[in-house]
Amino acid sequence: MAGNVLLVDDEAHITRNLEKVIPWEMLGLTVAGVAKNGVEALELMDQISFDLLLCDIRMPVMDGLELVRHIRDKGLSCDIIMLSGYQDFTYTRAAIQYGVKDYVLKPIPYDELTGVIARIMVNQRSKQKLLQEEKQKLGRMINLASEKILYDIIMDYTEVSGANWLLTGDEQQLKEQQFVFIVLDLDVSSEKTKDWRDWSDKERKLWNFAVCNVLREKLMQNGHHHAVIQIRDGEWCVLLEMDKTAAFDILLIQEWTTSLLTEVKNHVKLSLFAGIYREFVSVSNLAAAYKQVQQGMQLTPVHDNIAVYPSERLKTSQADQAFWDTAEKIVGAVKNGDTLAVDIELHSITKQLQQMNEPSLNRVKPLLHFFVLHLMREMKEMRAFSKEQEEMLWRRLDSRFGIKDLLSVIRQVTNTVAEKSMDKKKQSERSMIEAKAYLDRNLYRDLSVEETASHVSLSTSYFSLLFKQTFGETFIEYITRQRMERAKAMLATSLKSVAQIAKEVGYAERRYFTKVFMKYTGDKPTDYRSKCQPPS
Repeated sequence: MAGNVLLVDDEAHITRNLEKVIPWEMLGLTVAGVAKNGVEALELMDQISFDLLLCDIRMPVMDGLELVRHIRDKGLSCDIIMLSGYQDFTYTRAAIQYGVKDYVLKPIPYDELTGVIARIMVNQRSKQKLLQEEKQKLGRMINLASEKILYDIIMDYTEVSGANWLLTGDEQQLKEQQFVFIVLDLDVSSEKTKDWRDWSDKERKLWNFAVCNVLREKLMQNGHHHAVIQIRDGEWCVLLEMDKTAAFDILLIQEWTTSLLTEVKNHVKLSLFAGIYREFVSVSNLAAAYKQVQQGMQLTPVHDNIAVYPSERLKTSQADQAFWDTAEKIVGAVKNGDTLAVDIELHSITKQLQQMNEPSLNRVKPLLHFFVLHLMREMKEMRAFSKEQEEMLWRRLDSRFGIKDLLSVIRQVTNTVAEKSMDKKKQSERSMIEAKAYLDRNLYRDLSVEETASHVSLSTSYFSLLFKQTFGETFIEYITRQRMERAKAMLATSLKSVAQIAKEVGYAERRYFTKVFMKYTGDKPTDYRSKCQPPS
């Protein structure tokens, strides 16, 4: 696309010659306007965006220097070449002060002027390209930061409130958005997924990465503003941002979901199933929506490929809900290493089963089986078993057996974790100490939770849980706080520029750093420096 040029001179023959003699098309430009003075030029600039301005200095009504001053006051970014018949340094100096790119004397040497224009436009386009790349990079960084924050919100690790200083700049808009909320999951009980159990950590990471990429690419092709967040091995949350005026069209959403499942099957050769929350979800309700969809998917023994939750067709009975609540408490207690709570909840679930009649037991058996699968997946994330123990437990689950056998598996899983709990606790403490040291050493670059978890040989989901338990804040809260504190110290004690400090604490883009710093401290970086370093 050609750039626009504005020619401003009170001598009509000069503007005519400039239009005819300069090879504008070759330079990637087109003359989009001609004016006789500064006033006419400003009127044109209110209507058209110009990339380059060729302007005489001496003109009636408003001269060239006054025009340039108005352009700069308005914040217009076009490059300017001044034309003048006067070899007066006063004019040159004034032009330089206003950021004029070059100063050409009349009579105009057209070949020289063509070279000047070519040089200016090369520089302009290089800057535009760099700016676009920086903008795209910032966009990717903001999306990545948003996905990290969204993961913590979905897992109920952080609050969505005005006091949350991480929700700044573009992320602040998260609080105003509404989403279509979809959970995609791998049926680990299926014959088709047995290979998944045997894959190494490296193979599963590559597979999870491939699924994320396929989902994001498909959503991007469809023009959806989205987030794809891996919750654990084989489970993702997909959020599609929706306009506030949009109606919830379940048929259309099911069509979108079908296209995602098809894309994963075609490219990654795996079949997933999906749960859709039955209405739009705000950020503050993401954790509750996730629990309801996940619970619905786990409590439904026979799945449709795509289902809507909470289901109006299959109402959860009070007994089933109580059973699931107890099961979730067991998972939480095991993950927290609380063996006493595990024993209490196991006793509770056994008692509930003993009080059920035969039809109720037949209904609960598939739910119990699904709970054991859920527990096994969570323990797999924690790497609670040796390879041999895991294989033996999967083999037992693949066979058909009764409620007592299922309870026996639960006890075996929880006892195995309990036996390792002390060693596991010490190992976890060591992992968190090493993670903290790793973060502190690498604050200057763009760190991801996946990279840090991998460094200490933990799954991302278990690392996130441990990190929250150990430090009382999420990974992104911790790393951002450390960066802000380091930035505060550097602003208070050094003379480095704000841009340089931003890069040294891990922000490639100064504007984004400034937004986060203002939310964290209440001050712009320059104002904070002024407070800490009063003029001598």
